[in-house]
Amino acid sequence: MDLKRIAKDTAKTLTSYLTYQAVRVVMGQLKETDLPRSYWFNDFATRVNLQDGEAFIASLMQEQADLALRVMTVRQHLAEEVTEFLPEMVTTGIQQANIEHRKQHLERMTQMSSEELQGKADAGDRDSQSD
Repeated sequence: MDLKRIAKDTAKTLTSYLTYQAVRVVMGQLKETDLPRSYWFNDFATRVNLQDGEAFIASLMQEQADLALRVMTVRQHLAEEVTEFLPEMVTTGIQQANIEHRKQHLERMTQMSSEELQGKADAGDRDSQSD
């Protein structure tokens, strides 16, 4: 298991997600202050792939540098605010989800075992009644 690569991939994914969230924030701001520009930005965001945050910002920088700078500023602010709580939230979230998945699996196993036992008991009753 290559933990450094996993950490690097996770950081890249988180950065792209924060870029997406920053775009949403800026889009909302533009809708309130500059509707024609919000339409342009919305069109741009649908044309350019937002899954790679860095590529998205590079493309935006070529078209509207001031919007790219605004997205980068919001993204940095989000990162500063969110990353403080993230490790504990992710760990707790995964632990809770794992518990829930295990619980549901155990319930399915138990239910299946009970149904199988009941089915065998019913079959045994029928066999003893036919004798």
